[in-house]
Amino acid sequence: MEDFIREMVCVACPLGCALRVTLDGAGNVAAVEGNTCKRGESYARSECTNPLRSFTGTVRLENGPGPLLSVKSAQPVPKAKLLDCAKALKTVRARAPVAVGDVILPDLAGTGIALVATNRAAAT
Repeated sequence: MEDFIREMVCVACPLGCALRVTLDGAGNVAAVEGNTCKRGESYARSECTNPLRSFTGTVRLENGPGPLLSVKSAQPVPKAKLLDCAKALKTVRARAPVAVGDVILPDLAGTGIALVATNRAAAT
């Protein structure tokens, strides 16, 4: 198999470097060019081999001031699991009172990553 070139813009810092990533036939990163800091190389390697994203959404809120509570993953989740994460929220219910950072779901869609509240909700 021959090498594959992937071009991307780095979002690890405000510079927005144009990166050129060479992947070998097995999909491994062989080289990263165009980064002006070490974060750029790390970002390119991660994005090409195991892309991660922060996940945000809302869940139903019981006994609270409104019907929904905003939530996010405590850490970035694998990009391939984002749809599973969204589907998992359909069955999740939080009950007020809730504080920012409270764990709403300890294992989001089998990722091992917690889903936490991003807003507080007093009980009504």
